[in-house]
Amino acid sequence: MNCNENKMGSHKILPLLLSMSLPPTISMMTSSLYNIVDSIFVARLGNNALTAVSLAFPIQILIIALAIGLGVGVNSFVSRKLGEKDFSAADSAASHGIFLSVLHYIILSVLGIIFIKPFFNIFTKNSEIFNMGCTYTYIVTFLSFGIIMQIGIEKTLQATGNTLTPMFLQIIGAGTNIILDPIMIYGYFGFPEMGVTGAAVATVCGQIIALLCSLYVIFYKKQEVKISIKNFKWDSNIVKKIYSVAVPSFFIISTGFFMVTGINYILTGISALAVSVFGIYYKLQTFVYMPTSGITQGAMPIMGYNYGAGNKKRLLETLDYSMLICAVINLAGTFLFWIFPKEILSCFNASYEMLEIGVPALKIISISFVAGSICFIFSCFFQALGMGGASLFITLLRQFIILLPLAFFMGNIFGLKGVWWSFIIAEFITCICSIIIYKHHSKKDSVFK
Repeated sequence: MNCNENKMGSHKILPLLLSMSLPPTISMMTSSLYNIVDSIFVARLGNNALTAVSLAFPIQILIIALAIGLGVGVNSFVSRKLGEKDFSAADSAASHGIFLSVLHYIILSVLGIIFIKPFFNIFTKNSEIFNMGCTYTYIVTFLSFGIIMQIGIEKTLQATGNTLTPMFLQIIGAGTNIILDPIMIYGYFGFPEMGVTGAAVATVCGQIIALLCSLYVIFYKKQEVKISIKNFKWDSNIVKKIYSVAVPSFFIISTGFFMVTGINYILTGISALAVSVFGIYYKLQTFVYMPTSGITQGAMPIMGYNYGAGNKKRLLETLDYSMLICAVINLAGTFLFWIFPKEILSCFNASYEMLEIGVPALKIISISFVAGSICFIFSCFFQALGMGGASLFITLLRQFIILLPLAFFMGNIFGLKGVWWSFIIAEFITCICSIIIYKHHSKKDSVFK
């Protein structure tokens, strides 16, 4: 093995995939933890405070989607150029990522000035909730440069095969947030009691500290890509290729919010309690799919690198292992939902009526987990190949084009069970379509011949 060869082109695929997937999985678990802790601390301030922060959460999702979308676009391009040994293009793409992050932050701040108050006016007429929600959202929006730039650097590092450093950067940011939350919310150690404002300040402080650490790593530690601000030259072709993956990735990440909104609207017409059940299910599903998301983040740079290097064997081996691992994990999740549905729902203090609705819901929807994980992997595969449109189509197919109309139609005919079964049907149809797209592309792409 050549000592100068990137590990993504030389190491055995299975141990490489596992080593690169574990850190992002831990990162996401850490991120989820501090979101939960935020809610726990804010809840102690009262229902209005929790409602205000909850209403702000969709905007935070969109900020994160914007950051990750751009990061994935840079990641896909950089990993492919490293595979092609075009190091200057990889360096240039990484530098473009920094400048585009700043541009996104400026645009986001302008949009925040225009839309934050109208957004909250749609959801509440309570002046206390409105004021707390606007204040919280203004802070996390106008100081969002921390998370936007930090995620961009994190994805650039992952493109080189370095997934361990981004994990520690996430832990630093989340840890800072968790420590500062009670201090700034309740006013400990001489700090003023800031309430919901303190929660927002703690959040952005964690993000900015993580960014500062990221900048130190990318500029002062030896990395496979080099970012140069002084010698930066704008390249429209690189920007176009970054956005060809970044734009679909943004929509892919943000679809969960819109899907939940649509399903909640459908369920409201059947049973108000079903909305709560679906909310519980969605949180549980997020944890089940978390290892799958970790696998996709570990697999994507490996796939991109070997596609760029024209190594069909390693590319397809990564795809096969990713599918196998995710299928096994999600099958275990299905079994868990079938064997312990009452115990799982009881953790949320479920009433008898909620158990009546929730047990069938968990059992039925969980059947879709394996097919859903395969759709996840194919979406990642197409992103790694620079096929952002195909990746977006798969996500839209399973969460919009098929799911929402089908849930509405089956809900009207079969009630709640019809809505739950629509998830299974949507996942399996999308899985079949993903395979068809893959087969069609493999016939045209020279790498597969």
